[in-house]
Amino acid sequence: MSRAPGMSVRLKLTVSYAAFLLLAGALLLAAVWVFLLRYVPDRALLIGADPGSTGVFPVRSNLLHVFAPRAAAVLGFVLLFGLVGGWVLAGRILAPLTQIADAARTTGQGSLAHRIRMQGRRDEFRELSDAFDSMLDQLESHVAEQQRFAANASHELRTPLAISRTLLDVARKDPTRVRGELIERLHTVNQRAIDLTEALLVLSRGDRGDFTREGVDLSLLAEETAETLLPLAERRRIKLEVTGGAARTTGSPQLLLRMVTNLVQNAIVHNVPTDGTVTVRTESHGDTSVLRVENTGRRLPPELLPTLTEPFQRGTERVRTDEHAGAGLGLAIVHSIVRAHDGSLDLGPGPTGGLRVTVRLPGTP
Repeated sequence: MSRAPGMSVRLKLTVSYAAFLLLAGALLLAAVWVFLLRYVPDRALLIGADPGSTGVFPVRSNLLHVFAPRAAAVLGFVLLFGLVGGWVLAGRILAPLTQIADAARTTGQGSLAHRIRMQGRRDEFRELSDAFDSMLDQLESHVAEQQRFAANASHELRTPLAISRTLLDVARKDPTRVRGELIERLHTVNQRAIDLTEALLVLSRGDRGDFTREGVDLSLLAEETAETLLPLAERRRIKLEVTGGAARTTGSPQLLLRMVTNLVQNAIVHNVPTDGTVTVRTESHGDTSVLRVENTGRRLPPELLPTLTEPFQRGTERVRTDEHAGAGLGLAIVHSIVRAHDGSLDLGPGPTGGLRVTVRLPGTP
């Protein structure tokens, strides 16, 4: 935004300091006039009672003639002293602000590694400096996360495209190849690319948080999800249970349904070995609505749990089938949606193995 040039803050402080001193000097001179000179007679008085005196009192006009030039000189010195002293003091006071401005310009040029780290006791400028450093820390972390996410996303999208290209090259070189098998494999690969793209869009939408909030009952979403994923659970010989009561919150019904679907599908797919159980429970505790999804299976290494919500982190101990190869975005999307709804996501091992995921969202009556 272009702005008209104006006075710097340092110059404004200097002028203000000098004007204050000048006003204080003028008020002092006014006090001298009000409480002293006004009582001096304007005409000479002759007194002959005391032979040792001259017999003449000072006259107001003579005092003013002598006092006025010297008062003006003092006011001029006060003004000059105020300007010089104000300029120096303003420079010392605004020196931390100059550091912050230099850091902001460095950041604007693309360097996020610079920090102010202002020394000294805590005051307004130190608080501003610490807040700026904290903002740079978060910004640098966010940019690094976005760069890593973009690199991973491009890699994941490149894989199905490369497979499609290979299949087409094979079909072009071998026209006798069975077309039905080729079309089926191309359909599978393209569907994976579509699913990955949709997952990236959902993840981006959840991070932005720009959605209309409505009243939602998590228990109804859990029942709808269980009905949708029941065939998948039956094919894998997984027992799917939905228990608990109403758990009302506010948010996007579509995003919250995607959250519940991802959690339940993730619990079914990673329930190894088969013949296990997936339990979905909803409940309300005061002003908090809770959704808990738990499956059976092998015990997960503790060091694996913190990485499960990172994009494209599948985990070496987690087993997937070709039918649901996934893109490593399931729990990342869940984490993004929960964060956008001002909730919390906790991952922990189940009592006998598997994974227990607990989502807490702000409840509504």
